[in-house]
Amino acid sequence: MSSSLLFLIIILKVFIGQILACHPTEYLTAGRCCPRCSAGSRVKTDCTEFRSISCLPCIDGTYMNQPTGLKQCFTCGNCDAGSGLQIKTSCTSTSNTVCQPLEGFYCMDSTEDGCVKALKHTSCQPGQYIRQKGTALRDTECTDCSDGTFSDGTFTSCQPHTQCESLKLQLIKPGNDSADAECGKQSSHVIIIVTCVIVVLFVLFGIAGLVYFIIKKISGKICCYFLYQTIQTLS
Repeated sequence: MSSSLLFLIIILKVFIGQILACHPTEYLTAGRCCPRCSAGSRVKTDCTEFRSISCLPCIDGTYMNQPTGLKQCFTCGNCDAGSGLQIKTSCTSTSNTVCQPLEGFYCMDSTEDGCVKALKHTSCQPGQYIRQKGTALRDTECTDCSDGTFSDGTFTSCQPHTQCESLKLQLIKPGNDSADAECGKQSSHVIIIVTCVIVVLFVLFGIAGLVYFIIKKISGKICCYFLYQTIQTLS
C-alpha cells in the first residue's frame, strides 16, 4: 500500500469520525456510537464491533445524575460546617449532596446543587435594633435607634426611655441609645434633710413667738411703771 493511499485512509477515518453524530442516548468513542450507561452507573468497558457496553453502579460517596459515557462517577459534595453549611439532602447514586446554611447563617454562594458557602448573620450592636431578621437567603438588617429610645441590639424595635418623674421616682442615671434610664425611690437623705429643715423652722417660729411675747410683757410693765410715776409726781 502506497503512502499516499494510507494517508488518504487516515484522513477519511478522521473525517468520518468528525461527521459521525450519535443519538442523544449514545456516546461517541473510537469512532463508534455506544449506548450510555443509566444514571447511577458508569462505563466499565466501551462497546466494540463484537460486544456491547458494560456498566458498573456508582460506589458509595459517588454519583451519576444522568445517562453517561464516562468511566468514573462524580464525587459527592461535602457540606462543611466550617463554611457554615449542613446537609439538606444526602448524596445518592443518582444525585449529589444538597447543602443548606447552618442555623444563624445565610447563603452567599449557591449553585443548582444548593448552597456552597454561608456566612453568619450580622449581630446588631447596642444602640441598634433588628429591622429585618436574617434568613437562610438574607443577612440581618440593623438600624440605629432615634433620640429618646434604646436597644441592646437584640430588640426588633427601639424602646422609649422610662420617665422616672411620671412614676414618682427619682432619676438615678439618664438613659442612652443602648440602655434605659435608671429610676429609684426618693433618697432617705433628702427626706431627713427636709424633715430637719421643717423642725428647725418650727423651732425658730416658736422662739420668735416667745421672744415677742416676753418683749410685749416687759414693754407693758415699763409703761405701767412710768405711768405710775407720772401720776405720783402730779399729785
